[in-house]
Amino acid sequence: MSARQRRGVPEFSVSFLDVICCGFGAIILLLMITRVVQPVVLEQSAVDLEGQVAQREEAVHKIRGEVEDLKRQLQLSDATLEEKRRLLAELEASIRKIRGQYLATTEESEEERTERQKLVAVRQSLTEEMQRLLGAGFTPRNDLVGGVAVDSEYLIFVIDTSGSMQSMAWPVVVRKVQEALAVYPNLKGIQVMSDEGDYMFPGYAGQWIPDSPARRQSIINTLRGWAPFSDSNPVQGIQAAIDDFFASDKRISIYVMGDDFTGNTIEEIIDAVDVINAHEERGRKRVRINAVGFPVYVDRPNVRTYRFAALMRELAWRNEGTFVGLSELQ
Repeated sequence: MSARQRRGVPEFSVSFLDVICCGFGAIILLLMITRVVQPVVLEQSAVDLEGQVAQREEAVHKIRGEVEDLKRQLQLSDATLEEKRRLLAELEASIRKIRGQYLATTEESEEERTERQKLVAVRQSLTEEMQRLLGAGFTPRNDLVGGVAVDSEYLIFVIDTSGSMQSMAWPVVVRKVQEALAVYPNLKGIQVMSDEGDYMFPGYAGQWIPDSPARRQSIINTLRGWAPFSDSNPVQGIQAAIDDFFASDKRISIYVMGDDFTGNTIEEIIDAVDVINAHEERGRKRVRINAVGFPVYVDRPNVRTYRFAALMRELAWRNEGTFVGLSELQ
């Protein structure tokens, strides 16, 4: 056999090309199918999602509305509860008030007994401060100042210098000031003011007059001819004395001397003095207020005389002092 007849079989045949063409055709077909179907699927998904979002937003709005309703109901419940608590507190206060009134009519409370014992102790016993000032063997001379407590280191005299006092009682006023000073032999300061708040010695206005025999004699000598204007109302003098001289570390006593009272109402005066002479933290008044009433109108008593006695008695009682009403001008 010749060489022409022996040629080999070709490496590629028609069947291979067919396979290749079929493969390309399948790919093109897949691409065509994908381009046609994909937009439909995406559009449907978008529509479904929008519907779900709308449903959930509606559900959220509904829930928010329910929450608002619950909040309003809770606020109403809180208001109702607070109103019931207020009514309950008022009822409890009423019950306590009624119970206190009942107990007050049946027996004396422990607090009242304690306060009464303190008052008795202050007015009747010789305190340590009194012993230091007057000596352990001192016996109070009630004929001088009517048993007034003498536990103070500073004295202020607030004296009614009106015409009735000057014409009828002035020698007795001078003597009672002397007697009051004699009960306090070791004072740290003295001051003398009119019931209008005018100082006997303007040079010592707002200051304590140092105590000495010479100063005491000067006060008595000046008092004999001292006659500033007076309206027979001691409130201004008391207020000036407390405002100018109160100090928490000093024991101060005020002696109010007068014969009648021309003010408006007793209640207003008492309330005004309660404000300026309030209790300190230790439970005692800022200053002790004593009073001496002079019987200028004993032969012809009038309303002003009775009002003075009532006012001074109440002021002394409220301010840990004593009111002494003289029975005669001797």
